[in-house]
Amino acid sequence: MIPIIDSKRQYATIKDKAESAVLEVMRSGKYILSENNKKFEEEISKYLNVSHAVCLNSGTDALHLALRALNIGKGDEVITVAFTFVATTESIEIVGATPVFVDIDEKTFNMDVNKIEEKITPKTKAILPVHLYGQPCDMDKIMQIAKKHNLYVIEDCCQAIGAEYKGQKVGTFGDIGCYSFYPTKNLGTMGDGGLAITNNEELKNRIIALRNHGGAIRYHHDEIGVNSRLDEIQAAILRVKLPYIDEWNKQRRAHAALYNELFKDCDLVETPTELDDTYCVYHQYTIKVQNRDEVHKLLQEKGIGAMIYYPIPLHLQKVHAHLGLKEGYLPVTEKNTKLVLSLPMFAEITEEEQKTVAKTVIECVKQTMALGV
Repeated sequence: MIPIIDSKRQYATIKDKAESAVLEVMRSGKYILSENNKKFEEEISKYLNVSHAVCLNSGTDALHLALRALNIGKGDEVITVAFTFVATTESIEIVGATPVFVDIDEKTFNMDVNKIEEKITPKTKAILPVHLYGQPCDMDKIMQIAKKHNLYVIEDCCQAIGAEYKGQKVGTFGDIGCYSFYPTKNLGTMGDGGLAITNNEELKNRIIALRNHGGAIRYHHDEIGVNSRLDEIQAAILRVKLPYIDEWNKQRRAHAALYNELFKDCDLVETPTELDDTYCVYHQYTIKVQNRDEVHKLLQEKGIGAMIYYPIPLHLQKVHAHLGLKEGYLPVTEKNTKLVLSLPMFAEITEEEQKTVAKTVIECVKQTMALGV
């Protein structure tokens, strides 16, 4: 079995440091918003070259509280994509706003920047691009449109820690950048975790208050907030892992290059496109194949842990049925959700494993084509 990700292998490389850090927290008796949270916020701010970072309970909370901090709510519209995890649009609906979907680019799976302006109305308050699979969006164009129409930009970087657009880390272009540290992420903790970053001190202070029941001062509550504090143990683990993130991302990029080479002579497999002036961190290595569901089933049977991210676009999900959108509304999105297949991708995967994955993928694709499935 070759898994889609093997967290145990990464753990083996940091075992001593991680266990020592966790034990230190346990012995300290300080488990909530203590030194590791503070130091991680400082260290991640330096890494991302941003003024402020606020640790949170999850990437979902980062998106939710970013919208709250910008006073986006009932009656407002937020432009985003339907080809993403539900947390993106869930956060928009949680604050009472309405997600407005634009189609995606055929090659990158990211927001088609040429289709944004036609979706802008007097109710539009923000653009929420998603750097899907670790591939940066066209932030120059997005920021130009946002400035022209006086809109906020919230970047969903939950799959893209360390990714760059023209040499600048994603998440630092818009008003607020949002990250997830779910265990399977490129920088993942051993539980839930998230982060919001900004260069605006007022937004930082608002998010800090919102994460702690709506109050900047203990027992003084100015508004309805939430409990979204990052566990001190998880912060300690993230501090251990952060110095490795660039090397792990480099390894992922090397693995992507090898996959590209292994598939180069197979016209039946379309490999990912990395745009000029971008640094993709390959949270997922996602190919496109015909007969995707049948290929996926065969791969599972042969012990290849391929996954489908995401099989049903959000505008066609029950949760957003009230928007009244039907099949055909986002043709490029709908087409690609039927083709995408993510292959095993993690820093510690071996060359032999990749060769086995590629060989098996090609065999399975050819098998389904021969059967005329």
